[in-house]
Amino acid sequence: MLAGPTTFARRVVAVTRSIPRGRVATYGDVAVLAGRPGAARAVGNIMAHCEDPTIPCHRVIAAGGDLGGYTDLVRKKQQLAAEGVTFSGRRIRQFRELRWTGDTPATLRRRRPV
Repeated sequence: MLAGPTTFARRVVAVTRSIPRGRVATYGDVAVLAGRPGAARAVGNIMAHCEDPTIPCHRVIAAGGDLGGYTDLVRKKQQLAAEGVTFSGRRIRQFRELRWTGDTPATLRRRRPV
């Protein structure tokens, strides 16, 4: 019998669903927000095997603004372009401005020590 998604995979999906339209997060950003800093490769593998079209996996990219390599890059680029993201080759233009790190008021409140 196949096991269901791990707790980490469920957190990765939840974080990915939170990335706003027209914004991107790196595999490392998602790993940190999902509670496992340093697990960027695991995030990439989760994204590569995600078959749910409602999860915006295309918004998860490699460090430095590169598209990455865990999926169909042509489709990923098309989906991001449809959201207004522009490119220079495989790199996202204005990456710093479009990068989402989850630091919204709600997430900052949850991260404060109790």
